[in-house]
Amino acid sequence: MRQTRADDYAEFAAARAGHLYRSACLLTAGDTHLAEDLVQETLGRLYVSWRRVSRVGNPAGYAQTVLTRVFLTHQRRRSSTERATDVLPDLPDPRTADADTPLRLTLVEALGRLPAKDRAVVVLRYWEDRSIEETAEAMNASSAAVRTRCVRALAQLRVLLGDALSEHAAP
Repeated sequence: MRQTRADDYAEFAAARAGHLYRSACLLTAGDTHLAEDLVQETLGRLYVSWRRVSRVGNPAGYAQTVLTRVFLTHQRRRSSTERATDVLPDLPDPRTADADTPLRLTLVEALGRLPAKDRAVVVLRYWEDRSIEETAEAMNASSAAVRTRCVRALAQLRVLLGDALSEHAAP
Protein backbone atom coordinates (compact mmCIF):
# COMPACT_ATOMS: atom_id res chain seq x y z
CA MET A 1 0.00 0.00 0.00
CA ARG A 2 2.78 2.42 0.93
CA GLN A 3 4.68 1.69 -2.30
CA THR A 4 1.51 2.27 -4.33
CA ARG A 5 1.07 5.70 -2.72
CA ALA A 6 4.69 6.59 -3.50
CA ASP A 7 4.23 5.42 -7.09
CA ASP A 8 1.05 7.49 -7.40
CA TYR A 9 2.88 10.55 -6.11
CA ALA A 10 5.84 10.00 -8.47
CA GLU A 11 3.47 9.66 -11.42
CA PHE A 12 1.58 12.82 -10.42
CA ALA A 13 4.79 14.80 -9.88
CA ALA A 14 6.21 13.74 -13.24
CA ALA A 15 2.99 14.68 -15.03
CA ARG A 16 2.53 18.10 -13.34
CA ALA A 17 6.10 19.32 -12.86
CA GLY A 18 6.31 20.96 -16.29
CA HIS A 19 3.07 22.86 -15.87
CA LEU A 20 4.01 23.93 -12.34
CA TYR A 21 7.38 25.13 -13.63
CA ARG A 22 5.80 27.22 -16.40
CA SER A 23 3.43 28.82 -13.91
CA ALA A 24 6.31 29.44 -11.50
CA CYS A 25 8.33 31.10 -14.27
CA LEU A 26 5.48 33.52 -14.86
CA LEU A 27 5.04 34.16 -11.15
CA THR A 28 8.75 34.90 -10.77
CA ALA A 29 8.83 37.01 -13.95
CA GLY A 30 11.28 34.72 -15.68
CA ASP A 31 13.60 33.88 -12.77
CA THR A 32 14.09 30.24 -13.72
CA HIS A 33 16.22 29.40 -10.70
CA LEU A 34 13.63 30.70 -8.26
CA ALA A 35 10.91 28.96 -10.30
CA GLU A 36 12.73 25.64 -9.89
CA ASP A 37 13.02 26.25 -6.15
CA LEU A 38 9.31 27.05 -5.87
CA VAL A 39 8.35 23.90 -7.77
CA GLN A 40 10.60 21.78 -5.57
CA GLU A 41 9.11 23.34 -2.43
CA THR A 42 5.61 22.73 -3.78
CA LEU A 43 6.32 19.10 -4.66
CA GLY A 44 7.95 18.58 -1.27
CA ARG A 45 4.89 19.90 0.54
CA LEU A 46 2.63 17.73 -1.60
CA TYR A 47 4.72 14.64 -0.86
CA VAL A 48 4.45 15.17 2.88
CA SER A 49 0.66 15.32 2.70
CA TRP A 50 0.11 13.10 -0.36
CA ARG A 51 -2.23 10.70 1.47
CA ARG A 52 -4.68 13.54 2.08
CA VAL A 53 -4.01 15.35 -1.21
CA SER A 54 -4.54 12.24 -3.34
CA ARG A 55 -8.11 12.01 -2.04
CA VAL A 56 -8.87 15.59 -3.09
CA GLY A 57 -11.07 15.86 -6.15
CA ASN A 58 -8.49 17.95 -8.04
CA PRO A 59 -4.90 17.36 -6.90
CA ALA A 60 -3.57 19.41 -9.84
CA GLY A 61 -5.56 22.44 -8.72
CA TYR A 62 -4.40 21.87 -5.16
CA ALA A 63 -0.79 21.82 -6.42
CA GLN A 64 -1.30 25.15 -8.20
CA THR A 65 -2.74 26.64 -5.02
CA VAL A 66 0.26 25.41 -3.03
CA LEU A 67 2.62 26.86 -5.67
CA THR A 68 0.93 30.25 -5.48
CA ARG A 69 1.05 30.30 -1.69
CA VAL A 70 4.70 29.22 -1.65
CA PHE A 71 5.48 32.08 -4.07
CA LEU A 72 3.61 34.66 -1.98
CA THR A 73 5.31 33.42 1.20
CA HIS A 74 8.67 33.67 -0.51
CA GLN A 75 7.92 37.24 -1.61
CA ARG A 76 6.97 38.27 1.92
CA ARG A 77 10.19 36.82 3.34
CA ARG A 78 12.57 38.46 0.92
CA SER A 79 14.37 41.47 2.34
CA SER A 80 15.22 42.82 -1.09
CA THR A 81 14.18 42.16 -4.64
CA GLU A 82 17.52 43.25 -6.07
CA ARG A 83 19.74 40.67 -7.69
CA ALA A 84 23.40 41.44 -8.11
CA THR A 85 25.00 40.41 -11.37
CA ASP A 86 28.17 41.27 -13.20
CA VAL A 87 27.09 39.73 -16.49
CA LEU A 88 24.42 41.02 -18.82
CA PRO A 89 22.23 38.38 -20.44
CA ASP A 90 23.01 37.44 -24.02
CA LEU A 91 20.51 38.46 -26.63
CA PRO A 92 18.97 35.60 -28.60
CA ASP A 93 20.14 34.97 -32.13
CA PRO A 94 17.41 36.51 -34.33
CA ARG A 95 17.79 33.66 -36.84
CA THR A 96 16.90 31.04 -34.23
CA ALA A 97 14.49 32.98 -32.04
CA ASP A 98 10.77 32.43 -32.31
CA ALA A 99 8.81 35.20 -33.97
CA ASP A 100 7.01 36.00 -30.71
CA THR A 101 10.10 35.97 -28.47
CA PRO A 102 10.30 39.78 -28.18
CA LEU A 103 6.62 39.87 -27.28
CA ARG A 104 7.08 37.18 -24.62
CA LEU A 105 10.11 38.94 -23.17
CA THR A 106 8.25 42.23 -23.07
CA LEU A 107 5.31 40.62 -21.26
CA VAL A 108 7.53 38.78 -18.76
CA GLU A 109 9.45 41.99 -18.06
CA ALA A 110 6.21 43.87 -17.45
CA LEU A 111 4.95 41.07 -15.19
CA GLY A 112 8.19 41.33 -13.23
CA ARG A 113 7.53 44.98 -12.50
CA LEU A 114 4.16 44.26 -10.88
CA PRO A 115 3.92 43.70 -7.12
CA ALA A 116 3.92 40.01 -6.17
CA LYS A 117 0.22 39.75 -5.35
CA ASP A 118 -0.80 41.57 -8.53
CA ARG A 119 1.45 39.25 -10.54
CA ALA A 120 -0.10 36.23 -8.84
CA VAL A 121 -3.61 37.46 -9.69
CA VAL A 122 -2.72 37.97 -13.36
CA VAL A 123 -1.04 34.57 -13.64
CA LEU A 124 -3.88 32.72 -11.91
CA ARG A 125 -6.69 34.51 -13.75
CA TYR A 126 -5.22 34.71 -17.25
CA TRP A 127 -2.49 32.05 -17.49
CA GLU A 128 -4.19 29.41 -15.33
CA ASP A 129 -7.64 30.56 -16.52
CA ARG A 130 -9.10 30.35 -13.04
CA SER A 131 -12.32 31.96 -11.93
CA ILE A 132 -12.32 34.85 -9.48
CA GLU A 133 -13.48 32.52 -6.71
CA GLU A 134 -10.74 29.95 -7.45
CA THR A 135 -8.14 32.71 -7.53
CA ALA A 136 -9.43 34.10 -4.25
CA GLU A 137 -9.20 30.67 -2.65
CA ALA A 138 -5.68 30.11 -3.95
CA MET A 139 -4.54 33.48 -2.64
CA ASN A 140 -6.48 33.22 0.60
CA ALA A 141 -8.28 36.47 -0.18
CA SER A 142 -11.83 37.64 -0.81
CA SER A 143 -13.39 37.72 -4.27
CA ALA A 144 -13.70 41.49 -4.04
CA ALA A 145 -9.99 41.82 -3.28
CA VAL A 146 -9.16 39.65 -6.30
CA ARG A 147 -11.40 41.74 -8.57
CA THR A 148 -9.83 44.97 -7.33
CA ARG A 149 -6.31 43.61 -7.66
CA CYS A 150 -7.07 42.30 -11.14
CA VAL A 151 -8.35 45.67 -12.37
CA ARG A 152 -5.36 47.49 -10.88
CA ALA A 153 -2.84 44.95 -12.20
CA LEU A 154 -4.23 45.11 -15.75
CA ALA A 155 -4.23 48.91 -15.63
CA GLN A 156 -0.61 48.87 -14.44
CA LEU A 157 0.33 46.44 -17.23
CA ARG A 158 -1.25 48.76 -19.78
CA VAL A 159 0.81 51.64 -18.41
CA LEU A 160 4.01 49.58 -18.34
CA LEU A 161 3.54 48.16 -21.81
CA GLY A 162 2.26 51.29 -23.51
CA ASP A 163 3.20 51.10 -27.16
CA ALA A 164 5.83 48.40 -26.53
CA LEU A 165 3.28 45.64 -27.01
CA SER A 166 2.18 46.82 -30.46
CA GLU A 167 5.83 46.98 -31.58
CA HIS A 168 6.22 43.23 -31.06
CA ALA A 169 2.79 41.99 -32.07
CA ALA A 170 2.55 40.19 -35.36
CA PRO A 171 0.70 42.16 -38.07
